[in-house]
Amino acid sequence: MERNIRIAGLIVIVLLVAAAVWYFVPKQQQGASNVDFGDATACERFAGVPVAEQYSEPPLNIDAAKQYFANVTLAKGGEFVIQLYADKAPKTVNSFVFLACKGYFDGVTFHRVLEGFMAQGGDPTGTGMGGPGYQFEDEFSDLTFDKPGLLAMANSGPGTNGSQFFITYAPTPHLDGRHTIFGQVIEGMDVVNAITRRDPEQSPAFEGDAIETIAITEQ
Repeated sequence: MERNIRIAGLIVIVLLVAAAVWYFVPKQQQGASNVDFGDATACERFAGVPVAEQYSEPPLNIDAAKQYFANVTLAKGGEFVIQLYADKAPKTVNSFVFLACKGYFDGVTFHRVLEGFMAQGGDPTGTGMGGPGYQFEDEFSDLTFDKPGLLAMANSGPGTNGSQFFITYAPTPHLDGRHTIFGQVIEGMDVVNAITRRDPEQSPAFEGDAIETIAITEQ
């Protein structure tokens, strides 16, 4: 009996020591990137399950004198590459790079894809109403909507840019001076053209093609 009590006491002590070690030893933060966005891209991807996080507007951490590229992979297969115009729209590119590095676009659908017009995505809610928690002003330049494959910001009026973007399927000059152009598809336009058409007003049950990941590189 006394021996059993001693054994039980030792077990309790061991458990208490183990609990203390577990409690006081710092845990590695789950899902966080170990590269600060301030180091700028190519950024290490956010690990773990992406969620529709809300952020404050990021500081300007890109170098407008450098070139940035976004390699977009679709969940259904296929990739395309976008050259980002950091010199023409530094704040817009900076925001896009920041969100891509956070994994914000992973799993997000192209929720509005209209034949002969454009493919719109960047909204984690898939409704056209979502955003990253901040807005920023337009950055208009000498770029115009004169060809397909242009990457531009969607908005609900002047100075309401957030996370939603679109890629044109044709020249759309009526958008000049209304939407910030900040990139151009330079590879894989056939993949962009094959994004499944979706009009949210006519086919709300169909979610649309999803982005698997957007990887950013810097040169």
